[in-house]
Amino acid sequence: MEPPLDFTPACPFPLQNYPRVLLAHGGGGKLMHQLIGSMFLPAFRNKLLEARHDASVFEVAGQRLAFTTDSYVVRPLFFPGGNLGSLAVHGTVNDLAMAGARPLYLSAAFIIEEGLPMATLWKIVLSMQQAAQAAGVQIITGDTKVVDKGKGDNLFLNTAGVGRVEHSLLIAPQSVRPGDAILVNGDLGRHGMAVMAVREGLEFESAIESDSAPLAEVVLQMLGAGLEIHCLRDLTRGGLTSVLNEIAEAANLAALVEEKLIPVRADVRAACEILGLDALQVACEGRFAAFLPEGEAERALAILRAHPGSAGACRIGQVTDQRSPKVLLRSTLGALRILDMSSGEQLPRIC
Repeated sequence: MEPPLDFTPACPFPLQNYPRVLLAHGGGGKLMHQLIGSMFLPAFRNKLLEARHDASVFEVAGQRLAFTTDSYVVRPLFFPGGNLGSLAVHGTVNDLAMAGARPLYLSAAFIIEEGLPMATLWKIVLSMQQAAQAAGVQIITGDTKVVDKGKGDNLFLNTAGVGRVEHSLLIAPQSVRPGDAILVNGDLGRHGMAVMAVREGLEFESAIESDSAPLAEVVLQMLGAGLEIHCLRDLTRGGLTSVLNEIAEAANLAALVEEKLIPVRADVRAACEILGLDALQVACEGRFAAFLPEGEAERALAILRAHPGSAGACRIGQVTDQRSPKVLLRSTLGALRILDMSSGEQLPRIC
């Protein structure tokens, strides 16, 4: 029996507007942020959670640690450039990296649908092993659950990660300052389009491969060079648009980005046009945005471009002290438009 809608009259979430959970509540856009801000944050409120960053940073016995968790429900399980297993490792390692941490250990929890071929599960496990080894982390604990056939869509994964913070910087939205340069470490949208091309049966002259990759190595190189990084955020659900809006909102500042500077491959742009999608709202799994003082932008770009996975890094805009609108995009024609979060679900089940 389902609970009545007034099971908790004090719930701050507008239940009358959304009596049922929608796919869009997990899509990285407005509804997901409304759900987090109106239900989860008030229920679990504490100082660490209120930072609303990719990972929480805290001290244990005088040592700064970072902790994160994430779940992966991508469909299909295998896509050009990756699969559910490698994606789960990369995503968790990257969330730790965005807090400026050196990833150390992961957990892995498997929710398996009855009837999944053992060969498929083994391929996923091997992929996780290889991805963890390449990222320099160990999977040290986990859990396994099996659900009835038809109840689990093959396989879901949850991973959590712990890392060590080896510097004194506060890498968080609250550290962003007016005048900061905004960098991205490469072309955008490939992961979402790689998954959707397989799912929708789209064929292009050359296959679009996911950009799924670990980011910790290049981030640690930037930190090791003494760069004053203010904030990092990987461009997953909701893509660049959601990240810019999230950071601007948390910092109570604004961002101005230049469309002509934002790298999107021609095949990705074409796929987005076919599907009626905005490339700036499409998820990546090996891309991040960095906010740091303008005077350090060129040095940061040099470090990024020397790394194979970030060779296409570029500066796309800057932070301003304007309060509203939060994010502006200057088009290739010079016109300004508001870059707002999606209010619906563009790409369900891509991570």
